[in-house]
Amino acid sequence: MSVSHLSLSRFRNIETLQLEPGTGFNCIIGPNGSGKTAVLEGLHFLGLGRSFRTHQPARAIQDGQGDFLLFARKEEGERTHQLGMQRDRAGNLSLRLNGETPDRLATFAEVLPLQLITPESFDLLTGGPANRRQFLDWGVFHVESGFLAAWSRVKRLLKQRNALLKRRPKRYDELSYWDSEFARYSGQLTALRQAYVEELLPALEPMLARLLPRYQVSLEFAQGWDKSLALDAVLKSQFERDQMLGFTQAGPHKADLRIKVDGIPVQEFFSRGELKLLVCALKLAQAALLKDKRQRQVSFLIDDLPAELDSDKRLALTAALADTQAQVFVTAIDADKVDDMVAPLSDVRLFHVKQGRLSGADG
Repeated sequence: MSVSHLSLSRFRNIETLQLEPGTGFNCIIGPNGSGKTAVLEGLHFLGLGRSFRTHQPARAIQDGQGDFLLFARKEEGERTHQLGMQRDRAGNLSLRLNGETPDRLATFAEVLPLQLITPESFDLLTGGPANRRQFLDWGVFHVESGFLAAWSRVKRLLKQRNALLKRRPKRYDELSYWDSEFARYSGQLTALRQAYVEELLPALEPMLARLLPRYQVSLEFAQGWDKSLALDAVLKSQFERDQMLGFTQAGPHKADLRIKVDGIPVQEFFSRGELKLLVCALKLAQAALLKDKRQRQVSFLIDDLPAELDSDKRLALTAALADTQAQVFVTAIDADKVDDMVAPLSDVRLFHVKQGRLSGADG
């Protein structure tokens, strides 16, 4: 269950690049600006429909070109999936999956589950709740079939409620129907999130034992409102303040995952290297849970893995990744930075990228 072919055209500084990855570790080596991170970004576009480097997709289109074109072939048992994506500067998006046009982008995410680890992945632990909700919802989406419907309905109802609040309704009755629906679907979404956290904890424990054995890390799901109260009652009690602010203060859009070490928030306790290892442990746990529940294998995209980790920790992380039997894409500026990591492994391919071109590959 891995990507066997990747093609990028008119993407960043890449005119055309074709890659034949292996099923294990794929190390993409090149200096800054060579295009190595663009390879990961292209895969990320195919799997999630967006970049991890910019909020403006048009910036990924090569200078002087009108669009970019991405293609990947994914092997899954005896089945082969072919994914194609074209996006132009006007924002038009064309998708092809196995020769057909899918009705939603989420289909690509289902076919190509990805876990991204970059120097900015610290935001999962040090940033706001939105980063942790995104992490949580990635996992629930992939293991619970009812997630997308509940999440989409909550999102639409919240948008409708906020639009009504901005019109400054004088009586709560104008919101009561919407609040009843919002509370109903919020309950479904929250139950799925809570159940996922409870399943994630056992999957996380062995990862922590390998990467951060000296620490006791805890996860606590905060649903976004007082769990002792019904959401519709909370919404009614906060109506006047919501009306004044023009948006909804309580609900699943305010959910968070509180991560602590010995009762202390991790960002106040861990070094940068330890934070990176914890992010990796969390994402490894998600991959293990997905494999256990759905027999689906994640592909890991890791930009500049050696940064902030000493040799022993790099080896421990590499071993943990290898044991998942997942496909891994790793970038590094210098091959020497990954040689010690991949030396114990048998399934490794090295790709050298210079000025947007593949200059060689070692199997």
